[in-house]
Order: sequence, then C-alpha cells, then structure tokens
Amino acid sequence: MSFFGKIKDALKKTKESVSTKLRQLFLKNKLGDAFYDELEEILISSDVGVTTAEDVVEQVKEEAIGNKIKDEQYVSDLLKDILEDTLNEAPVPELQYPCVMMFVGVNGVGKTTTIGKVANWFVRQKKTVTVAAADTFRAAAIDQLNVWADRAKVKIVKHEEGSDPSAVVFDAVSSAKARKTDVLLIDTAGRLHVKENLMKELEKMDRVVQREYPEAAFYKLLVLDATTGQNAVNQARVFDEAVELDGIVLTKLDGTAKGGFVFSLCGELKIPVVFAGVGEKIDDLERFDAEQFVEGFF
Repeated sequence: MSFFGKIKDALKKTKESVSTKLRQLFLKNKLGDAFYDELEEILISSDVGVTTAEDVVEQVKEEAIGNKIKDEQYVSDLLKDILEDTLNEAPVPELQYPCVMMFVGVNGVGKTTTIGKVANWFVRQKKTVTVAAADTFRAAAIDQLNVWADRAKVKIVKHEEGSDPSAVVFDAVSSAKARKTDVLLIDTAGRLHVKENLMKELEKMDRVVQREYPEAAFYKLLVLDATTGQNAVNQARVFDEAVELDGIVLTKLDGTAKGGFVFSLCGELKIPVVFAGVGEKIDDLERFDAEQFVEGFF
C-alpha cells in the first residue's frame, strides 16, 4: 500500500469526525461570522491549536470575502490549501549522508520500536545502518532494540545496562565512521521533559556527536505519540529548547481521531514532521507528506 493509502487509512477516525462536522456546518450556516466561528471550533476540537486555528480561519475568511465566494466546495478546497501551506511552513528536510539521527522523547511513545522501523526504512532505500542502544537505564530497552536490529538486519552497538549513554554514542560514532555507514540511529532513554538532569544528558550526547562526527548530517528527532494531542506540542516546545529539534516522528497516527496538533507543530513551532508511523508492522512507517496528510485529514 502506498503512503497515501496508509495515511488515509490511519487518519480514518480524524477524517470521519472532521468531515461530519464540516458537512453539518455547511448545511446550517451560510458564510458569515457564525460560520467562521464554528469552523474555528471544529479545528480546535480536532486538536489544532487555538493560535493556528484562528490564523487558518482568518486566512480562509479574508480570501472568501475578498473574492465574494460562497461556494461550499471552493471554501473546502481553500481550507485544504491553507492547511497544507501551514504544514509547509516547516518543510521536511532533505536527508544527506552520512547522517546521524538521535531520537528523543518521553516514556511510552514508542522510541525503540520507531527506531527499528526507521532502520528498516533506510534499508529499503539501500542504505547501510547502525543503531546505538544509548537507553542504558533499562535492560529491556537494549534487548528490545536488539530484536528490532535483527528484524531490520542492521548492526547494533550496545553496552551493559547502567553504562554511560554518551560512551555508547562515542563507540557507535567510531564504528559508523570506520565502516563508512550511511546512517547511525541513536536510541535514548525516555524522560520526563521536566527533568533537568535527564535533559542535560541529552545535551551531552548531542555534543559527543557534533565533536566526534562533524562531517555527518545530524538530525535530532522527537518521537511523539499522536494520541496525546495538544500535549505533544508542549513536549516539542521543551525538547526543542533543550536540543534544537530538526524534526518529529509521529507514532500511533492510526489510533487518534484528533490529528490536528500536527498543524500547530509546523505552523507555530516550525518543526517539520519527518516520518509518520501508521501501524504496528515494521513496514508501517513512511516519509511525511503535507499534501497527503491534509487529504487524509478531511
């Protein structure tokens, strides 16, 4: 199945919710202040942030009034165009090689599983991959990443439980450089974004990569659970302040009826979504595409 098919299927709950509300809105309201107020409420109820929802609706209103448009299909298409433009305010970066990707996030978002899927994605692109088990706080995390590395048929660098995560990163970088590996993926321990000492540990790993492997493109990606809605935006803001995020990986997109927070990530924080997880299988992850996301949204 293509990414369009996968994301369309994954966003089914969101689409059903938003499309139903929009149909009802067009049936009961002509284009006027009440219409635009309710349109804003529909977007907010789908977890589009208040600031982003206000901005999007204002753009729709200005263009529709300026062109004296009252056609339902035109307004619907206009809304799609503006939402797509909002996503494109944070364009998905072109990947360069060799590259290092460090995955960060809170507990329970599926970082380790996501790294396995991303490793598999790069293997499908004919790239060589190494994964680094820098979540040394849980033996289970190292074991889990080992399983995913085996599935994706990629090399893993790991130390014992309780080891210094930055030492794992150092060894993984050394290995990737020696082997001329295309992609190094670094797993990190899940952390509460309010724990200062854990955030400083991320900053230390960040420095190791930049010092030891300056010739590699370095991407810091936050893994977000799509079912957490607007709280995901708060997480992104804090992690961005700590390590200057280059992008987002969405997990569990198929489990939410409120995917609208993605527009706030791109529109307000200017952080692009790089990958989207749309299922549980190893192949259920693809590069994010703004146009296809909007088509799946409503």
